[in-house]
Amino acid sequence: MNNLPTITLLEDQVINKIAAGEVVERPASVVKELFENAIDAQSDRIEVTVERGGARRLTLTDNGHGMTRDQALLSLERHATSKIQSEADIEQITTLGFRGEALAAIASVSRFTLTTRPADQLEGTLIHIEGGKIIRCEETGCPIGTQIEISDLFYNVPARRKFLRAEQTELSHIRQTILVHALAHPTVGITLTADGRALYQLHAAGTLADRISALYQPAFLHQLRPIQFHQDDIQLEGYAGLPQTGRKDRTDQFIFVNGRPASAPIVYHAVNEVYHPLIGRGRFPALFLFITLPPESVDVNVHPTKKEVRFRQPQPLRDTLIQALKKALQQTIDPPEIDAQESTVPPTALPPQRERQQQWEPLLVRPDLIGVSKPKDPPSSPPTPAKQPATSEPSLNANPPTEAPWGWCRTVGQLGGHYIVLETRDGFALMEPRAAHERVLYEKCMTAFESGSIDQQQLLAPETIELAPADAERVRQALPLLNELGFSIDAFGSDTFLIDALPVWVQHQPIEPLLYETARALAEGGRSKAAREGLAEIIMQTACAGAVRTSDSLTEKAIEKLITDLAQTEMPYTSPCGRPTLIFTSYSELERSFQKNGSI
Repeated sequence: MNNLPTITLLEDQVINKIAAGEVVERPASVVKELFENAIDAQSDRIEVTVERGGARRLTLTDNGHGMTRDQALLSLERHATSKIQSEADIEQITTLGFRGEALAAIASVSRFTLTTRPADQLEGTLIHIEGGKIIRCEETGCPIGTQIEISDLFYNVPARRKFLRAEQTELSHIRQTILVHALAHPTVGITLTADGRALYQLHAAGTLADRISALYQPAFLHQLRPIQFHQDDIQLEGYAGLPQTGRKDRTDQFIFVNGRPASAPIVYHAVNEVYHPLIGRGRFPALFLFITLPPESVDVNVHPTKKEVRFRQPQPLRDTLIQALKKALQQTIDPPEIDAQESTVPPTALPPQRERQQQWEPLLVRPDLIGVSKPKDPPSSPPTPAKQPATSEPSLNANPPTEAPWGWCRTVGQLGGHYIVLETRDGFALMEPRAAHERVLYEKCMTAFESGSIDQQQLLAPETIELAPADAERVRQALPLLNELGFSIDAFGSDTFLIDALPVWVQHQPIEPLLYETARALAEGGRSKAAREGLAEIIMQTACAGAVRTSDSLTEKAIEKLITDLAQTEMPYTSPCGRPTLIFTSYSELERSFQKNGSI
């Protein structure tokens, strides 16, 4: 009995080191915690300086409200915070920090110096800590705000220090942290300097679009569609990327919940459901999504690093997000204006007069998809535009027709006997006919499937199919739904079925595997997501099989109809398999290319 372990209370220094292991993973974790404190202090200018990936030295300076001497000392104690005061406040968290652990944890595993001054005092306070022990605390002259300097991170925790990666790797994590918070707070000016080299010099931006333009190339904005959606207590804002922004990882996907960078599986699932038919599996489009909810409907206290959040009612959020993304991707956006000082757009970028278009019919336009319900069955032939005399000028008072989702354009011809060339207002586009036709066929099939108005194709002779007992049972259970989907099937013996008609969208598929795959999807998900995704895969395969071939020769009328049909789709930019249907090139890009070649 004397060998039993003894239970004792841990010393504060040991507790802080344990907490540091949860909160401080690497220098980027320190930047995150200090940055969030600066934001909570209402800073509008934050400067970050790092040396050797942040392992040697890391400094963050802000112009927030600062702290008095007593407040500064108290902030270094565990669970000391100004963010919450009672148990009830945990359900109403509106700040980025709230646990009061970060500063104490960081100070316990580094050489830590805090300099701070509030606006109502002439002198500030300097506190220096090494390994959790206060070395000195004194008055000092300093500007309003707070500066925290961390040197020799993990110097007293060698086991943790040896797990740090190369300097460039750690620096890349810091840059990513700054990038995320810069997007979350576009009104805050941010500077990041590494080893004397300025990496970010971001002025306080007015809008998220300004901040995205500063962090990415300005042309990247052209591939984004704004999100503005409000339903009940859920407000969604930001930008959704077109399918061509898809990458092999989620590097360009940013989710913010009540201003907090967050990871939320339910959000990723909703995004995947919207984009999967447009971009295929394994591709992740750009996304800048801001979700605003009542604080009590979000649990941010899930993970020590506050990376993951949970929602009290995830299903309404998922449904609302799906609606918002679909609406955003259906928008028609006018071509962006180009700064005349940077580039002068050639006159030919403007729509030519009608008499210059006689050799080619103008591109027929699609109906407005914003605020107008899309017809279930796209017109079989394009509408005929109103004719005007060749010599007449377009009326300035007339309402212009609704443009295609990529703006005004007209057909120019074919390139290499295959690619279709379209002139646009700010450049040109190349269309790949097969990918475009796959998109058209896929959406026609999906529209018919979702509306329940699926045309049948009678078989010349009824066909009998015998299935394995398990598959036969699935088919029997799904017979009512299969018949609604356009199949005409009757039981014909124990495990045998008689088929005399099929939905038109399965004409290219082998009947037997198609039958039990469809039945299996319906059995697993009924009319839910599982069934829809399973059938969407089948419809996708059918669309690809029935599309025009690369070797097919298209007439001018066929080209115009294909363009018109593509403009009527919900997502005209990619095939259902994720291949691009259109590739755009702007006049400004051409001008830059020619300037680089010395042509101008």
